Order: sequence, then C-alpha cells, then structure tokens
Amino acid sequence: MKTPRTRARQCRPLAYKDEAFLDSGDGRPLRILAEYLEPMQILRREGIRDTIVFFGSARLRPGDPLGRYYDEARELARMVTAWSKSLPSHAHRYIVCSGGGGGIMEAANRGASEAGGKTVGFNIGLPREQRPNRYVSRDLCFEFHYFFMRKLWFAHLARALVAFPGGFGTLDELAEILTLSQTGKLARRIPIILYGSGYWNEIVDFEALARYGMIDREDLDLFCFADDPASALRLLRKRLAAEADEAMPAFAHSRTPSQANAAGRGRAGASALETRRRRRPERRARG
Repeated sequence: MKTPRTRARQCRPLAYKDEAFLDSGDGRPLRILAEYLEPMQILRREGIRDTIVFFGSARLRPGDPLGRYYDEARELARMVTAWSKSLPSHAHRYIVCSGGGGGIMEAANRGASEAGGKTVGFNIGLPREQRPNRYVSRDLCFEFHYFFMRKLWFAHLARALVAFPGGFGTLDELAEILTLSQTGKLARRIPIILYGSGYWNEIVDFEALARYGMIDREDLDLFCFADDPASALRLLRKRLAAEADEAMPAFAHSRTPSQANAAGRGRAGASALETRRRRRPERRARG
C-alpha cells in the first residue's frame, strides 16, 4: 500500500520581504525608519558631511517675471561649489542640497553640477510639480514619502540655508529651520539667508511679528538678507568658520530641554549686550 504524499506547507514570506505588509498601516514605522537609515548609509558612503541647503519655488523658470532668481540661484550654487572645492579637506564640504525638483531646486543642483561638484536632492513624490531634476548627482537623489523625514534630512546636515522666493512649501521649510534655531533645539546655529529682500519683506512682515510680541526682537538676528550671488557668498563665508573634523555625516545634534533653555539664556544675554553696545555711540552723538 502506497503512503500518500503530503505537500509541504507554504509559509508566508519573510516579513521584511512582504510588500503587502510593508505597505500596510502596521508597516508604517518600518517605512519611516527606512527613510532615516537608507539616506544615512548612502551619505556616509559618499562622504557627504555638510550641506548648504537651497529652498525656493518649483515654479520659477528662466524668462518668467521672477526668472532672475533661477539664474541667480544657479550662479550662487556654482560659486559655493567652487569655493567648497578649494577648501583643504578630505571630505566633501559644503555640498549644495535642494529638494531635488524643478525651479529653484533645479537651478541650485544645476549650478553645483556645472562647477564639477556633487549635489544632493531630497525629492518627494507629489501629484504636481515635483519630479527629480537631471542635475542631482546620480547616487545622491533620494525619494521620500514622508514630508517630516525629508525635512529632518534638510536640517540634519545643514551648515547654512539660503531661501529664495517660494510659496507654501518654502515657507513651511523655512519656518521649520527658524523654529529649530529660535528654540535652541539644534546644538549648532544654522546661518539663514533670505535671498530677495524685496520679496521676503513684502510677503512676511517680520518687523510686525516683533512689534506685536509674537517673536523677540533678537529673533530678527536669526536671518539676514542678500540680493545678489556675490553678497550671499560673502555672508556664507563669513558665517561658516573653519570647523574641526567630525564623524560623517556631521549631524546637527538635538538638545535636551535643559540644554536648550541654557542656550536660550545665553543667546538672550549676548543679544542684550549687543543692543547696549550699539546704543552707546547713539548716546554719545546726542550728547
């Protein structure tokens, strides 16, 4: 009598290879973690440690009414990259980074590429506008699903930020970095340059925010303005002092609440001292 054959039971696939699970609601924590760990691995491998982040509208094109900002973002990125390549360092310092899409983002990546440098694009899938531009370095074009993970990576490596004219997305990204700087959540200060003083002062009344007490007056020192590439580069070079080598990537470490409070008190004291110093010549002049 023949023994009936039994078919081996099929198990489910390995959980980390199960696309249905990974795409499910229960798999969301793993997707978030992947958007943190994969960029870290690649950036470390490529030696990317410090970035100069360019924010700005995806809608700006050469020849548009505000098209000059495309040309000037391209030129500034080229100048930043040429300066960075002249620095004595074994690592890739001050790499131009953008959101990886069109408009100002494309201009920044394009200028850096034309200067022969590496350039990073943190792209995000959107139904309109956002497609990776062809100037991002091949191995440094990242695709994100979560806005907050994309913004984390903008802040993580940023040594400075240049914000060109833009809409809601630019305002959101700019406000994120301003808030981190204002609250002392990052252990290092990120210089912020608002490019196009006429545009920024028209769409955001910074002075009114201070006048109504919504921000402290010293918070106005968190950023400065530039209106041409040469001026913007001078500001960047002035604020980016030579720094000691750090492990790569050179993350902007977050602070505990007590550390942030101590930093805030120190900043307030320094601001008050600077205010008194500025007022002395005025009193002497009146006397």
